[in-house]
Amino acid sequence: MTETLDVTDRTRLRRSRERGHFDRDTINTILDAQPMCSVGYIIDGRPFVTPTLQWREGNHVYWHGSSASRALRNSRDAEVSLSVAILDGFVLARSGMHHSVNSRSVTLFGTAVKVENPDEKLAKLRRFVEGLFPGRYERLRPDHAQDLKATMVLGMEISEGSAKIREGGPIDEEPDYALPIWAGVIPVHTQVGAPIADSRNIEGVPIPEHVTAFRL
Repeated sequence: MTETLDVTDRTRLRRSRERGHFDRDTINTILDAQPMCSVGYIIDGRPFVTPTLQWREGNHVYWHGSSASRALRNSRDAEVSLSVAILDGFVLARSGMHHSVNSRSVTLFGTAVKVENPDEKLAKLRRFVEGLFPGRYERLRPDHAQDLKATMVLGMEISEGSAKIREGGPIDEEPDYALPIWAGVIPVHTQVGAPIADSRNIEGVPIPEHVTAFRL
């Protein structure tokens, strides 16, 4: 039986409660499906949101950026929120009021903790690259000490949060179903295109399988 996160005042859904999910399996599946995220934090009493990439390791989620980043420096040991969202379709109803979208999203709350140990930080960054492109890290030139110094990795335990999923067709008011108006769903899918080689690649360098087989 999958573990379920406790429902808190910040994660409780006030409306459309049937779309809320608090089990780790659902939350983890959405996090693993969408590396792009937004991190919200407070600087000098004002709210900011920064887009970045996230990756999950067990019951923790991580993100990284420049050590000089004001966003990351102010997020360290501070309360933050992290969210991901996947758009699955536009839902067209018979009234403007009931138009919607099919989507999967996760919102997490917690304290961002800096990964201090250099070996642990290197392992986290390797896991980040390998999670997207299996087998790539071993092909890269070794990281310089300055590379690691210039990079900050923050992590947060997945202990407070929820997923929200909307799927299916439009839900109209009963009298509106008799109206001669088309309603339905326009599906949306993420599509990965063909790789585009860097113009400065050495001639004859083959395209590795982790590039040709890349999928989200």
